[in-house]
Amino acid sequence: MRFSRNVAAVGAFTALAVGGTVAFGTTASAAPNVTPQGVCGKAYKTVNSVSVGSLGTVYLTYNAANGQNCVATIRANPGTAKQMSTYIYVPATDEWAGDDGNFTSYAGPGYVYGKGYCVSWGGNIANVYVSVENSNCAARKEQRTTEVR
Repeated sequence: MRFSRNVAAVGAFTALAVGGTVAFGTTASAAPNVTPQGVCGKAYKTVNSVSVGSLGTVYLTYNAANGQNCVATIRANPGTAKQMSTYIYVPATDEWAGDDGNFTSYAGPGYVYGKGYCVSWGGNIANVYVSVENSNCAARKEQRTTEVR
């Protein structure tokens, strides 16, 4: 399924003001013990993560065979659907992907080609938003932001 979206930067979050086409994965389900590999695929290894307060974690994964990064926001305690999102952005190529909506256990997956590039990624669960800018590249120091709205 493909959607066109305009995403605007808020606060310290990634400026994604350019409209783009985003590829979305399957919708989230209430599966217990959800893992990043369960959402992104077995070939994806977790390379970074950031906690969304006590509500869950956003995971950045990478598949060395195809150069793809994947993000997934996974709740610590699945249950009643809550507003959630996940996103990933490659500034050098202006490619981004994400997922958002009301989910019971996870948002995602979002895939982009990231081999050799810095990536910015993050997500939210309820009113807690996290972002990681300039991640997983040797040239820059990543910047992490958490915002409660």
